[in-house]
Amino acid sequence: MANEHIIAGLDIGSSNIRIVVGQIVKTNESEQLNIIGVIDVPAQGLNKGSIVSIEDSVSSISAALEKAERMIGLPIENVYVGVGGSHIRSQESNGVIAITKTSGEIQETDVERVIEAARSVAAPVNYEVLHVIPKTFSIDNQTGVKDPVGMSGIRLEVTTQVVRGLSSQISNVTKCVYRAGIDINDLVFGTLAASESVLSVRQKELGVCLVDIGAATTKLAVYEEGDLIHISVLPVGSDHITADLAIGLQTSLDVSERIKLDIGSASPSSFEKTDEINLRDFGGDDQAFSKKYIAEIIEARTEEIFEKVDLELQKINRSGLLPAGLVLIGGGSKLAGIVPVSKRKTMLPVSLGINKKFNTAVDKVNEPTYCTALGLVLWGFNQGGGAGGSKFTLNNLQSVKDAAGKVKGWFKNLVS
Repeated sequence: MANEHIIAGLDIGSSNIRIVVGQIVKTNESEQLNIIGVIDVPAQGLNKGSIVSIEDSVSSISAALEKAERMIGLPIENVYVGVGGSHIRSQESNGVIAITKTSGEIQETDVERVIEAARSVAAPVNYEVLHVIPKTFSIDNQTGVKDPVGMSGIRLEVTTQVVRGLSSQISNVTKCVYRAGIDINDLVFGTLAASESVLSVRQKELGVCLVDIGAATTKLAVYEEGDLIHISVLPVGSDHITADLAIGLQTSLDVSERIKLDIGSASPSSFEKTDEINLRDFGGDDQAFSKKYIAEIIEARTEEIFEKVDLELQKINRSGLLPAGLVLIGGGSKLAGIVPVSKRKTMLPVSLGINKKFNTAVDKVNEPTYCTALGLVLWGFNQGGGAGGSKFTLNNLQSVKDAAGKVKGWFKNLVS
């Protein structure tokens, strides 16, 4: 098993760091992706998806890598890294170029140039481009072109979705990964990667919102007609539920977390008023509370999360208008009763995300908490680890850095 056939995804979250490792196996003329390693370790040095301590973060990443290498019995030399945090921004951007070839036939280099033109549109100060995602091309005012390579024209335009991250935070992430002793293949907005492992082509065509409920943030990615049309990072997550319980029950965060994980529910109607728990059973004081009261606390914060999700959909005029509805992933999606609350607050169909099937002996990879790390492995596979076809199709061209061949230099300039 050669190292060049290993793809690793590193998901750096506020509460946990997760790594999924895939192996590319060649069978005849095709390539197959097998998942051979899945690990997670507690994260330190992060808050709301952002680095707050370089040393603690490096230590956590190193611990995760060592654990993954022991599991697969091989060194991990490079990774696809998931980026999140409330600093992520997205906006639509257009680019236009003239076709210089005498025949007017559009080449792959022309597509590179027009995407670079869209990338170069005025950006917020101190932000770096993570992705320039083509949505649609136009050739001499012929709109709706998906793949212009080989077509003829004199004017090529593109509409893209540009995803940016705060320069300082991207620099901090790259420093941490390099100091842990590995190289970076690409930095990817985590929820964008997760969509690779969870969403189907049909869902993206119909209109769907992927909702990734993490510890400190809730991240959204909205698709319609196969295109990414909006992303957002909301500064609220499942840790806020824990904090609410600590206040409402007058107990510690550790006790509140155990209660949330063991008996937490966002559905007060599931309990009778006589159903009680004692904090002593969860490591707290000798004090009893009704399960209905606990569920009411959880329900209130869960409702707030999905009210904020609906506000984001209102911004793009998609509130109540996504036929494939919401797909929930992340640790917060495991909360009992979350689906009815999300349906009630968004008036959309809601389902729990399920990872696509892979050849693996590691059952844990199917848990919703690993969607991002698994998606990063798929991202790497589709970016060249095993996918064939034109690299400028809308399904494959998602990072202009790869197209330009400047990834490693860009990262190392940030770190230097």
